[in-house]
Amino acid sequence: MSAETGRRAVFSIGSNLGDRLGYLQRAVNELRSLPLTDVAISSVYDTEPMDFTDQPDFLNAIVIGSVALPAAELLRQTARFETAIGRVRVSAADPPNSVKGPRVIDIDLIAVWGEQIDSAELTLPHPRAHQRGFVLVPWLEVDATAWLPGRGSAADLLAALPPQRVRRRTDLELA
Repeated sequence: MSAETGRRAVFSIGSNLGDRLGYLQRAVNELRSLPLTDVAISSVYDTEPMDFTDQPDFLNAIVIGSVALPAAELLRQTARFETAIGRVRVSAADPPNSVKGPRVIDIDLIAVWGEQIDSAELTLPHPRAHQRGFVLVPWLEVDATAWLPGRGSAADLLAALPPQRVRRRTDLELA
């Protein structure tokens, strides 16, 4: 990949309210507008909520593509996309990818090759990606050699996790 086409970025998208599949498709469409090129999209997965179990199940997917924007700008753009799709934050102080209750859309920036960041606004790679089957399973589907910078092979990370329900939905598809 040349410098003109950008670096690989990995996004995890999820929804557990309303038209979940429709919200995921809108997120994919918004991500393509970055512009995101050389795009790979996983299957859709039905997953259980991780942190707050008294909420509806999620639909999740992974989107990988090449992008020239720096990670900080990707974070700003994904927060803008979430708002455009209909995500309402509990308060203005909520960080763009905070762990809260149910949501129409969540777009997490998991990794951007060549960038490691630890700031109040953004941590890359994503600090909890290695604990989340709903990130690792679909990521491995689209990239069997997926590697989480600073953590290792996604396959090894997944093998080390306790059981989590991450079920591929063969009846649902993103374009």
